[in-house]
Amino acid sequence: MIQKLRSFSVAIAIAALTSTSVNAQLKVPAPSPLQTVKQAFALSDITVEYSRPSARGRVVFGDVVPFGKVWRTGANNATKITFGEDVKVEGMDVKAGTYAIYTIPNKDSWEIMFYKDLTLGGNVEEYKKENELIRFVVKPVTMSGDKVETFSIDFSEMNANNTKIELVWEKTRVPFKVVADIDSKIMKTIDNTIVKDTRPYFQAASYYYDNDKDLKQAAEWADKAIANNPKGYWIYMLKAKIQAKQKDSKGAIATAEQVIKIATEEKDDAYVSQAKKLIAEQKK
Repeated sequence: MIQKLRSFSVAIAIAALTSTSVNAQLKVPAPSPLQTVKQAFALSDITVEYSRPSARGRVVFGDVVPFGKVWRTGANNATKITFGEDVKVEGMDVKAGTYAIYTIPNKDSWEIMFYKDLTLGGNVEEYKKENELIRFVVKPVTMSGDKVETFSIDFSEMNANNTKIELVWEKTRVPFKVVADIDSKIMKTIDNTIVKDTRPYFQAASYYYDNDKDLKQAAEWADKAIANNPKGYWIYMLKAKIQAKQKDSKGAIATAEQVIKIATEEKDDAYVSQAKKLIAEQKK
């Protein structure tokens, strides 16, 4: 009986070891690791998910990635891009949502396609033009300096409502422009909230100043913000800059002197320095 129990225990142990060996997975670094880039842009975000192959001594474009053929724009699966709001890409309308990016590299030009079918993945042999949302042509830029070893997708020239997305590998950089129409949305929000709430006066005045809107209106909102927060030296600084932009040097200097007085009391040397610089510029 004891011998049978021992045999049974050994059998269970062997079965457990065998099961563990079958189910165990060896984790090793991916040769083309996945990367997700989330960039705050306009009033939302742009997210790019892609795999990053490396050159490893090979000639990339024209060899590893042939000219004139559809490329998944990375390794493994297709690259995906998600827009949090409606945008224009190279002047073409793109609704908020997720799309696959496919490309056709050539020596002197690249075709870039946003693809609606996210199930195609890396199977470019089954690519169908009718599933494209948009297609546009851009010129690649040959970069000087060291080669970029690993394929990258970067954001550059970030502004309030436009940016460039760049495909970069080896000595090739392929940029395309993305623009969001946020101006009308923000203006509408300002109109809807400014009459109901005193808090956005400073933000509204800042937006008008930064984007060269109605400076008279911006100055009125700055005054209302100051009335709500008389010690807000940063608001006085905004008003001084608005006055300077209005060519009211005398008013800008007087307001900047208020900044110096309050910011000195609050021990904010950065604003004191800003105000002194503005006064010096206006006195010229």
